[in-house]
Amino acid sequence: MVGVVSSVSSIKALWETRIRRVQEEEDEQKRKTRGGATGRLSVGVWEDRAVLAQLKQKLQTEDGRLILRIEQEEWKTLPGCLVQLSQVHEWQIHRTGLQKIPHFITRFQNLLVLDLSRNGVTEIPREIGKLTRLRELLLSYNRIQFVPEELSSCESLERLELAMNRDLNQLPDQFRNLKKLQHLDLSMNDFTCMPDCVVGLPVLQWLDMGGNGLQHLPEDIHRMETLHTLWLQRNQLEKLPDNISSMNSLDTLVLSSNRLTDIPPLMEDMSNLRFVNFRDNPLSLDVRLSCRKTKAEDDEDDREMFGREFMQLYIQESRKRASAVLNMH
Repeated sequence: MVGVVSSVSSIKALWETRIRRVQEEEDEQKRKTRGGATGRLSVGVWEDRAVLAQLKQKLQTEDGRLILRIEQEEWKTLPGCLVQLSQVHEWQIHRTGLQKIPHFITRFQNLLVLDLSRNGVTEIPREIGKLTRLRELLLSYNRIQFVPEELSSCESLERLELAMNRDLNQLPDQFRNLKKLQHLDLSMNDFTCMPDCVVGLPVLQWLDMGGNGLQHLPEDIHRMETLHTLWLQRNQLEKLPDNISSMNSLDTLVLSSNRLTDIPPLMEDMSNLRFVNFRDNPLSLDVRLSCRKTKAEDDEDDREMFGREFMQLYIQESRKRASAVLNMH
């Protein structure tokens, strides 16, 4: 009996030793794992510090503004450590291949200018609406196809540039709520008509919709009472609405390379127009100005150099011919 007890005790001691050894090995493995994680974390921290130091080198101060300027470098994504520079007033990030505006953009409440032109940005995040102090949003030459309605919450926005996004063809109706927007560039996109929300912008002064597929202008275009510059070159306009003559603030109107066959007679009274361009349109009357200013200008198209004079002469000639036809009958 004593032998049996001794044998059982020996087996128990052996198993306890084995269990303790396994437990010690597991504990050691856990310590190694924690040590490895700490090491990786330390590496991540040092990487963030290195990137942050690199970003700080991109900071410049101009006219009291702190500007982050990155150009012609590869920054397809912006690191999260950038939030530590939330005091920045202006981003100028060009030709970096940037593909996305980070959601942490909302942390930059001091941002006045967001200039991400000539990148690969595909969307404007809805969080953009939280930047209520933003004055300029420049996203020309990107790949944006959709403008979120939240953009209309950027109540301080004065300048918006979305040129050459190609597939962009509509704006949200809430866009008309941008009460301070003065400058809007929608050129070289895919609009077939001027959005009503654009016509409804209360203080818009400068609009470029050249290089789209506009087929007509709104009949109530005269609602754009503050507009002084309108670029409509390279579209498919075949006629102009008579109410264009009631745009009393308009002083620059560019209509080159459309399909216009006539000039509305009412435009003759637009004394506010200083520059108007009808070049490369299939106008029904062949009208040429009789005098040139200088020999250097002699090779230039009359409709380019003397657009206002050309317009007036064309309308006068149109009236003469219409009168002659009436007299014949």
